[in-house]
Amino acid sequence: MGWSRRCRDDALSLGQVCSMSGLVFVVSGPGGVGKSTLVTELMKRDPELWLSRSWTTREQRPGEAFDAYHFVTRAQFEAHIDAGGFLEWTSFLGNYYGTPQPNPPVGKDIVLEIEVDGASQVKKQHPSAVLIFVLPPSREEQRARLNARGDDERKVDQRLRKAEEEEPIGIALADHVIVNQQLEQTIADMLGVISEARRNR
Repeated sequence: MGWSRRCRDDALSLGQVCSMSGLVFVVSGPGGVGKSTLVTELMKRDPELWLSRSWTTREQRPGEAFDAYHFVTRAQFEAHIDAGGFLEWTSFLGNYYGTPQPNPPVGKDIVLEIEVDGASQVKKQHPSAVLIFVLPPSREEQRARLNARGDDERKVDQRLRKAEEEEPIGIALADHVIVNQQLEQTIADMLGVISEARRNR
């Protein structure tokens, strides 16, 4: 069972997470594995899912959808931290990333697309959350995907080094580990995980 939505507004203002009646699916993995593409496709194919839009202080990439993140300044992000406005947050390669306290429509299951450190925070607070950890088919393919999305070589190298650190942690935390070799198969595997979790709740 997930979190119940019965809670008071003042509890949220103090950063206390309310439970919600829906399930919580956490999609995590190193940069360049295709998390955003996968989550976008999941949302298209499963109307019972609701995506919690993350905040970040990084710059919007060329061609990136305006609603890929809620893009904010460091001052705005830090003010939200102080107000207890995040379910989880982390600093990653010099930028903040965080998930605001979720408030999904009634009857929806929540999807969080977050970094490994954030996924760890969520699993510690809410062990019932279902963590799907996505891996690249190879480090070479991961580099090619990072280059294709416009990251400069310095950032690509940083993300690849970070991936070496994160992957053992993510695999240990995960309820399901999926290699994103072929998009349609990966989406089918993820939808299968979601269906199984719903049957077992």
